[in-house]
This record gives sequence, structure tokens and C-alpha cells, in this order.
Amino acid sequence: MPVRPIQIASVVDQVHAALREQILSGELERGARLPQEILAAELGVSRTPLREALRRLAGEGLVTLQPNYGATVAQLDLGDMRDAWTARLVIEPPAARMGAERRPEAALARMQAAIERQRADGDPAVSLDSNREFHLALVAASGNPHLTHLSELLWVARISVAIYTAQAAQVGGTAAWSDEHEAILAAMRAGDGATAERLTREHIERHPPVAQDR
Repeated sequence: MPVRPIQIASVVDQVHAALREQILSGELERGARLPQEILAAELGVSRTPLREALRRLAGEGLVTLQPNYGATVAQLDLGDMRDAWTARLVIEPPAARMGAERRPEAALARMQAAIERQRADGDPAVSLDSNREFHLALVAASGNPHLTHLSELLWVARISVAIYTAQAAQVGGTAAWSDEHEAILAAMRAGDGATAERLTREHIERHPPVAQDR
């Protein structure tokens, strides 16, 4: 029975989740070095699962691995964020239309829960997670796993709390975003694909990436 590989995989998952959360929250700052010996000691794990977790994070664009230098938290590239925003315009509006045609209850329930969570907590990190969850659930409603995978890559690595906080300070803030999310969800629940697609496009276009970072 392959007990040890299962245990290792579990540790890798936990290390990956812990580091990912620290990066997304800003606790580990962009450009910060990630010395494996120190991290392994702090997390209470060996360097083997840590290295695998760092490779996963590198694949997500959150960590940079350099020969003879080690791992660092990936720097925020505003040009790349603008490209990611453009890619979202290609993926999310049609996904909303497809979701309206399918109306999968599980994905629609995820979207509703994300809206409620965003309204309930004004903390930027929590609000970012809720916003991300809404849009990932929207794409998941399309039923196309390739679109879902592409959307996850765009959202996980390229949307930072710093950028989100600056966007949230715009007129209306996250409360306006929640209203827009609810309108999109209502159109999808009603099976109105054209409206769901239009509202999603307008929502994304209304909130472009801003040229600010900490």
C-alpha cells in the first residue's frame, strides 16, 4: 500500500496552500527571497515537499525559480496584468453566456455565496478572495474545463491584494461590484445568455487594472 507517497502529497498540498495564501495576502512581499532551509524550518517540514510546493507556485506564476539563486516571490508586472485583463474579456463574457444556457446549480450557488461573503467582509484580502471565487465560479458554469483552467491561471497569479485595494477605492467600491455580480447571476439564473454576456463584459471593462502597487 503506497502510504508514504500519499502522506508526502498531503504535506505538499498543505505547504502549497500556506505559501500561496501568504503571497496573495501580501504577507510575503513581491520580490522577497524564499530561502528553503528557513521556510522548511518555519513550516515544520522537510525540503522535499517544500521544493515541490515551490514548483507548483512557479507554475502558477506566483514564484520565480532561478538557478544558483533560489526561489523568490514573483514581481508584479503591470503590463502582464493588463494582458490578463484583456484575456479575461475573451474568456469570461462567453463563459457567462454558456453558463446561462446550462444553469448548473452548484456553480450558481458558488457565485451567490461569493457575493454574500464579499458584502459581509470589507477586508481587502477577504474581498479579493470572494471576487476571485465569483469569477472562477462563473467560468466553471460554462462546463468547459479548459476555460476554467485558463481562468484560474489568470486570477491566481496576476491579481494582487495591492492592485485590488486600489481598484476597490474607486467610486462605489466593492459594494458596486457586488451589485454588478448579482445582476450577472440573475441573468444566468434566468437563462438569458445575451444579457449575462453583456453584463459580464461591461463589468470587466468598468474595472481595468490600475497602475499602482505597493
